[in-house]
Amino acid sequence: MTKTNLIDLDALIAEHGIVGAQVAVLHNGEVEDVAAGVLNNVTNEKVTATSVFQIGSITKIWTATLIQQLVNEGLLDLDRPVRDVLPTFKLADEQAAARITPRHLLTHTGGFDGDLWFDTGSGDDKVEKYVELMADAEQVVAPGELYTYCNSGFVVLGRIVEVLRGKPFHAAIKEDVIADRDFGTTATTFAEYADQTVATGHLGDDRKPAEKYLTEAAAPAGTVLAMSARDLVEFARPHVESDEFAAMREVQFALPNFGLGGDQGLGWVLQNYPGGRKGMGHTGSTLGFEASLRVLPEAGLAVAVLTNGGRSLPLVRAVQAKVLGDLVNVTPKSLPTPPLVPVPIDVEKVVGVYRSAGLEAHVSEGDGGRVRLRFVPLDEIWEALVDDDEHEYTGLRDDALIGVHEEEGYHPVLVLCGRDEQDRVKYLHWGRAAVRV
Repeated sequence: MTKTNLIDLDALIAEHGIVGAQVAVLHNGEVEDVAAGVLNNVTNEKVTATSVFQIGSITKIWTATLIQQLVNEGLLDLDRPVRDVLPTFKLADEQAAARITPRHLLTHTGGFDGDLWFDTGSGDDKVEKYVELMADAEQVVAPGELYTYCNSGFVVLGRIVEVLRGKPFHAAIKEDVIADRDFGTTATTFAEYADQTVATGHLGDDRKPAEKYLTEAAAPAGTVLAMSARDLVEFARPHVESDEFAAMREVQFALPNFGLGGDQGLGWVLQNYPGGRKGMGHTGSTLGFEASLRVLPEAGLAVAVLTNGGRSLPLVRAVQAKVLGDLVNVTPKSLPTPPLVPVPIDVEKVVGVYRSAGLEAHVSEGDGGRVRLRFVPLDEIWEALVDDDEHEYTGLRDDALIGVHEEEGYHPVLVLCGRDEQDRVKYLHWGRAAVRV
């Protein structure tokens, strides 16, 4: 039985309301793929194996790979300040800007505002201009203190690649990652989409086609790169089959405990599976697209799942459970659920307003010892990604809350980090650390 025959993708997209999807599996050197659904629910054009989907933040692994190439060649020291390569790098906090290293950026521990969507056009200087505009980016936590997801940090890494390679970021992707390998569909700029059959992202419960893309200037963080699932596992091949990038899968920093396990590597999120298996992965989200990549090097396995609208997480988990279970006898960790007896919440210490770049979280007292959370977007990007409903949370641990109801196939977890001068929770953490204001 072939790998993709293990997956009835047509049935899965029907079950989970997915617009279109691709799955590709690399196992013991061979790649097989499958596609289902439509590229756009207005035109109803079918998804094929060569259709192109945005991969979002999985691009960060491409950027980290380019950085690791520079390290392997002796051209970059991850523990020297960014200013060794970018002397004019500035943030609002001068002391932080002078301290931050490429390792901080690769591990999301730089501590500054991470969701900055500067539009600096589509020219070869777009990444350079983006980094210049970061001079006013606020510091949320001190460098190295806390993991907080940082898109803008990866744009800085992309600029480091440009300076040390002497070429635009998209050219480095083509010439230093794609060249001489079996990539048939990858688009590195929006202009290159014209040469591909590109899926449309779909937003919300009504699966409305997205009308725009994120800014091209943030390409190294994951706003542009698009490809088929087959191309994505081909990218993963050297991470599976060689030790060239083994340093990227060494533990660098402990992630906040969202109930999923794992640690932060250089770009990769590292995972431990039952039976001692080790692997790594990354996910990606843009406007209407969701992507997932899981890699188990010792098992010779990589699995990519790309979707363009709908409840993607249950489909992704179903694919991963089937492929990992049947091919390498691995069971992915279950997602956390609310405890039968909730952990008491010190409500007075939790309620308040927490702010990150582009988004505020308003926490108020709920019924029965619970709290309510409402996200308030501060820019049009977050406005497209979050609803304005109130969501109930109950106690998961002394330092964590969990959503009472499922949202998009899971119960979201919020970690409570630090305390302020009044012994109230200082940071509300959902991947980004939002500071109490």
